[in-house]
Amino acid sequence: MAKKSSIEKNNRRRDLAKQYANRRSKLKAVANDESLPLEERFQARLKLAELPRNSSPTRIRNRCAVTGRPRGVYRKLMMSRIALRELGSLGLIPGLVKSSW
Repeated sequence: MAKKSSIEKNNRRRDLAKQYANRRSKLKAVANDESLPLEERFQARLKLAELPRNSSPTRIRNRCAVTGRPRGVYRKLMMSRIALRELGSLGLIPGLVKSSW
């Protein structure tokens, strides 16, 4: 199980990214628009830099929803490989059959 503080920090980052997503996308569109004057694009870049760092989606870490493990996480299930194996062996994941030979 991951540290509770790491899980909570990542959840705060998700919330901030969702909160600032609209503002961030508008500023990025202005900053990357080549048809606008250079000063206006530069001002958009400065405003973008003033936003909280944790509001950037690249700072979000994919973590297991069950254990909080940061590595070996399947995106589709939001579950780590270890938790997936344990729950699959118990028959708690529909359609998943653990192979044996």
